[in-house]
Parts: sequence; structure tokens; C-alpha cells
Amino acid sequence: MRTFLFAFALFWAQPLWAQEAPKSTLVPSEYKEIKKKEKGVLVDVRTPQEFQSGHLKKAVNSDFKGGQFNQEFKNWDKQETYYLYCASGNRSGQALKLMQEAGFTKVYNLGGFKDLEASGLRVKKAKPSK
Repeated sequence: MRTFLFAFALFWAQPLWAQEAPKSTLVPSEYKEIKKKEKGVLVDVRTPQEFQSGHLKKAVNSDFKGGQFNQEFKNWDKQETYYLYCASGNRSGQALKLMQEAGFTKVYNLGGFKDLEASGLRVKKAKPSK
């Protein structure tokens, strides 16, 4: 009986110390909602060429492949909120991991640009050449 009571108490006490890890990946609809409450810096980690072909409005470019991101993010404010995206979500996921390892706590991976664009988020397209 004592074992049962101990197991029962342990089972019900678990939520007291178990905390859910903060969500670090957002789908476009989640981003649309969270950005209303939590402003932040929108970072496109694609190459400058990819960025110039089209990007989310108000995004800044910090090239993950070319090493620009690695140099820049270390100087960013760790208290700020950052929303990262790339072409598919792979580079932005790697960038998110680096930032978290460096002590950034409010960093989100938005995934790939095409999905973000398809969701209706405002995009700045490259001007066609004449």
C-alpha cells in the first residue's frame, strides 16, 4: 500500500517539475499570431542572391552559407526576439541552434520562404529588369 501511495504521489507531482520546452519552430499561421504580440527581428539567412529574388517585408539578410551570419549574430542583442527563415528551413534551423547555444532564448525558425510566401505574408519581390 505504501508503494502504491508513493507511486501515486510521484505521478501527480510530476507536472510540478516537468516544464515543456519552449517551442522554437513556428508554422506561418503561428508566426502571424505571435508577431502581433511579440515584435522582433525578421532574419533571412539565405544568400544575398536568394534574398534579392524575393524576401519577406522588413527582413534583414544575414547569409548563413557565406559565413556572414556567423560573424554578425554574436553581436546581436540576446534579449531581442528573432524570427529566422531560409529556403527550406534547414539553414534557419542550424542558425537557430547556434543562437541558442550562444545564449539567445527568444529565437524561432519559420521554415522555408515558399511556405511563408504561400501563406499570404507580405513579400518584397525583385523588380524585373528592363
